[in-house]
Amino acid sequence: MFQKSELFLIFVDMKKAIVIGASSGIGMEVAKRLLADGWTIGIAARRTELLLQLKAKYPERVEVETIDVNHEEAEDLLLSLIAVVGGMDLFFYASGIGKQNPTLDADIEISTVTTNALGFTRMIGVAYRYMAQKGHGHIAAITSIAGTKGLGPAPSYSATKAFQNTYLQALEQQAFTRGLNIRFTDIRPGFVGTALLNDNHQYPMLLKADHVADEIVDAIGKGRHVKVIDWRWCLVTVLWRCIPCWLWRRLPIRSKEKKKKPSP
Repeated sequence: MFQKSELFLIFVDMKKAIVIGASSGIGMEVAKRLLADGWTIGIAARRTELLLQLKAKYPERVEVETIDVNHEEAEDLLLSLIAVVGGMDLFFYASGIGKQNPTLDADIEISTVTTNALGFTRMIGVAYRYMAQKGHGHIAAITSIAGTKGLGPAPSYSATKAFQNTYLQALEQQAFTRGLNIRFTDIRPGFVGTALLNDNHQYPMLLKADHVADEIVDAIGKGRHVKVIDWRWCLVTVLWRCIPCWLWRRLPIRSKEKKKKPSP
């Protein structure tokens, strides 16, 4: 029989997570909270400067890898990071891009689809196959309330977020029918004050990244399937779903541009 202290050590040793998109914003905040809760983590992003700063604070419990989700080598790099960490019980995906595109600029649309659909599928697929082989795991990903309806100011962004919602739902159904012990948490925040929204627009009901991170960690701990953050955006998404298509297409949904401060 194991002593209580031995069981505690075994439990702690099992807490291994991979965080993709951890260089800033929500990904970084969630990584910090996992570390505070005793997890050993592997963190990855395209830019590693900030990741290395976090590793310097927790050298024994943080491993770093440079991963661009749009590159084919990202799959091998993710598997390598998992191996260095010593396994993966939680896969947290926080990578993505998004811009308003009312003129339908082609480069914006294509890059958004490439990152939010193809890159997302590539990374989630690696995590799913790894956990299917291992026998258990938890996949949590930040999608968005933008996937609720097609948003005219950001067509590819809202479309790819709807794709992510559906993809996670499909994998959850597949895992269940295959008898796999893989849990999923689809995290759908409203507008969050991060670098992603640094585009000279004003957004309503703006959320703070640290508050969103707290909600995410709580939802993962409770095994929530879908988590909309916060309660105000829950009401908004319920309202959006009730609006018929003929009315939705006529709604002038747009955000206001920030007023530029006069130069001193």
